[in-house]
Amino acid sequence: MKHHGHSVVIYERLKSFRRLGDSLGLGENALKLLERWGGSGLYHRLTSIGNQAPDMQIRRWHDGKILAQQPLMDMAGYIGHRGDYHEAFLQAVRDAEIEICMGREIVGYDESKPSVIFADGTEVTADVVVGADGIKSRARELVLGFEDAPKSSGYSCFRAYFPGAHLREDPLCREFVDHDCVNIWIGEDTHLVQNTLRDGNEFNWIVTRKLSHEADMEIKESWFQEGDLGEVRAVTRTLDPRIRAAVEKTPSCLDWKICYRDPLPTWVSKSHKIALLGDSCHPHLPTSAQGASQATESAAVLAVCLKLAGKENVPLATRCYEKLRFKRTRASQTNGEDLRDRWHNALKNVDDGVEIDPESVKMRNRWLYAFDAEADTLERWGEMSLLVAGELKSGVVTPLC
Repeated sequence: MKHHGHSVVIYERLKSFRRLGDSLGLGENALKLLERWGGSGLYHRLTSIGNQAPDMQIRRWHDGKILAQQPLMDMAGYIGHRGDYHEAFLQAVRDAEIEICMGREIVGYDESKPSVIFADGTEVTADVVVGADGIKSRARELVLGFEDAPKSSGYSCFRAYFPGAHLREDPLCREFVDHDCVNIWIGEDTHLVQNTLRDGNEFNWIVTRKLSHEADMEIKESWFQEGDLGEVRAVTRTLDPRIRAAVEKTPSCLDWKICYRDPLPTWVSKSHKIALLGDSCHPHLPTSAQGASQATESAAVLAVCLKLAGKENVPLATRCYEKLRFKRTRASQTNGEDLRDRWHNALKNVDDGVEIDPESVKMRNRWLYAFDAEADTLERWGEMSLLVAGELKSGVVTPLC
């Protein structure tokens, strides 16, 4: 935002940031924007965080046979620890002298002003409020006008991130921790992604499986639910022994039920002055490998729209923003659904001796990377602003879907 001349203040509920979570990927579609905003220093800092392997391997579940190999950049770009990326972003914000107000929990909004209301009763007004408050967004309910409860996707992830040095002692899994690498094992209704960072000093695996019991699907959405390692061992009992050895040595994991939300009919409040961004309006499945990158693109488009519309025409900016973004983010979301389904079905009813087409299991994200969100906004602004201005004048804004 500040790169485009806007005055920005960030309010954060947490009192301090910690290195939490596991893997996050940044594609070149996001990195080109971040370099533009933060210079080559930020770009090199971000790319040094991520996995440095040139390629990734897609393997058969039970024996690890390589079914396909492709450049790692075709997956998620640079895959690193989200805590490290978080700190790099925070440092870039500090370098830009953007104010971050910690320990400020937002409990409500007044969309007409617009303003945010904090837990201590204080209120702050602005020209526009951006709700970048994640998958459990409070701003989303204001924008939609109703409670948006998550639906089960029918899938769950076990996730683990831990020091990988002790895995080098096991000859079975040593090959996955002596260098940076990414491997993916695919099987029937399940897959495992392994990511090694810092030459094996940090190790991450994520097992995604299809849920079979309705009771499992009803568990509430949570990033902090402890996983049952006994259940993980049961799920991976037929897995390639080499990576199963690493799973067996895992100290703890999380059980993350992947929840789904229908595409939203709008990302903007009725006053047009509160806009959603990122996971609050277009959450992605892990297999999309584009959640953070698409959020970065959305931030770029909103900033450019606000600049082009001017301070006195925020409604034009926010409504252009959502229309410019919806089709692309939806395509990126469904790309992740398609990949999950291709991985989970590729080996059904296929004998060991039968070769499958490598292209049928490869990731198909390359088309996303050449896109320049800012350039696209500038190119399409004239046509889109005329359309939106007409809708605002008539009072009938066409829903996104």
